[in-house]
Amino acid sequence: MKYIIGIGGVTNGGKTTLTNKLIKTLPNCCVVHQDDFFKKPDQIEVGEDGFKQWDVITALDMEAMMNTIKGWIENPVKFARSHGVTLSSASDVANPDEQIHILIVEGFLLYNYPPLLDAFNKRYYISIPREECKKRRSTRQYTVPDPPGLFEGHVWPMYLKHRTEMEQSCLDFEYLDGLKSKEEIYNQVYEDIQNNLLNRL
Repeated sequence: MKYIIGIGGVTNGGKTTLTNKLIKTLPNCCVVHQDDFFKKPDQIEVGEDGFKQWDVITALDMEAMMNTIKGWIENPVKFARSHGVTLSSASDVANPDEQIHILIVEGFLLYNYPPLLDAFNKRYYISIPREECKKRRSTRQYTVPDPPGLFEGHVWPMYLKHRTEMEQSCLDFEYLDGLKSKEEIYNQVYEDIQNNLLNRL
């Protein structure tokens, strides 16, 4: 059985932290990070707001990301091995459909790319208030540092725009409160995933 989990949400909301905890405890679990698909800085356009448009879908090579996900869907065992993921020994059974294989797709714009929407069996969305987001972002070191005013002038407005678009898609999302402790969020999601998997067996 293949099961694909989306962990989306606001920048600096705790998506990667949650993902990293889950991949250590879920069986045969691989991950695709949307951040790995950013285009090169010289390919990022400057918008009307005067900032390089990092927080929009065109800043990402979504086709390459979709191809990576399709590679997992076609052969999760091969994908796992090529990404250094240790599989449970039962994965070597003749019928891989009898095994549970999980893919976590993590990123800030997962639910704004129509070809990707139907891939998920479960969609989580982490949110935190504006001031907390700004505070967390100010402590992060990015390869391309944030220029002054980027958060107020581009990052937060784009987050609000994309969240509204996502909510208008009428898909089911499970909202997570990013102000809860890391352990609390992890326990909530882990338990939910286990229940969902049991219901599918």
